[in-house]
Amino acid sequence: MTSLGRYGWDRWRLAVLGVLATLAVVAGWIQWADIFTIAWRDEEASHILLIPPIIIWLVWVRRVRFRRVRPRYSWSGPVIIAGGWALTMLSYRTAFQAGWHGGAVLMLIGAIASVVGVRVLANFAPAVAVSALFIPIPGSIRLLIAGPLQNATARVTRLVLESLGYWVERSGNMLIINDRDVAVHEACNGMRMVFALLLVSYAFAFTVPLRNSVRLLILVLSPIAAILCNVFRLTPTVILYGYADESLADAFHAAAGWAMLPLAFFILLGITRVLRWALVPTYRFTLAYQMSGGAR
Repeated sequence: MTSLGRYGWDRWRLAVLGVLATLAVVAGWIQWADIFTIAWRDEEASHILLIPPIIIWLVWVRRVRFRRVRPRYSWSGPVIIAGGWALTMLSYRTAFQAGWHGGAVLMLIGAIASVVGVRVLANFAPAVAVSALFIPIPGSIRLLIAGPLQNATARVTRLVLESLGYWVERSGNMLIINDRDVAVHEACNGMRMVFALLLVSYAFAFTVPLRNSVRLLILVLSPIAAILCNVFRLTPTVILYGYADESLADAFHAAAGWAMLPLAFFILLGITRVLRWALVPTYRFTLAYQMSGGAR
């Protein structure tokens, strides 16, 4: 950062930025503690733990912009902080948990905007936007998404298992194999996967210099990628639940979960390769430009 001092990123500004960001976190400490407690204890919200490294990565691939855009102290920051504080107070009184958490996120963004200005935040918009997912998804919305996703996964998994020669019955999100019941939400929860894969899709879309239309396509297809990954994971899991010891099936299920995010990345990479093969304009810039830190 020393070499960036002549671009306005001097030690004094960075010190002020660190102090204000720390004060914003302290002011919303109860909310931040609650957010990460939920993320740690509730597997349905565990995708929140992926957000900090994704933000760091999205800033890093755009690091050349620190030299293009000079930071400016801005009154917009205090306005955002005031809005976050008002949202926190209002949400606390009305028991609106998402707004209560969102107020803490806004206060932190406002603290950063106070020191660097809105223009800098706009140049790092993908990193700023993904911070919205720090807010734990309300249970009603989770169920609205998880139900159809689990049923679709169960339906596709049954077709795959039958094509492999296994006799399987399905009732909703329940699969019956070898007279044993396997619930999709127990073997592989669709909701848990879809938000993690949405983050992977988002990070991929805004790391590679893709056209905006291709980025939108990747984000729209992320639920389909979630279903495909669930099926890859669920097919051998169901077979193990039906024909092997349950402890072995549980161990496989846990281990296979770690492989789904890399698999999703390769699925997304495959989508871009197919688009290029079909002569669909895919990239905005050369990959060499992106690797030099110019991703958009």
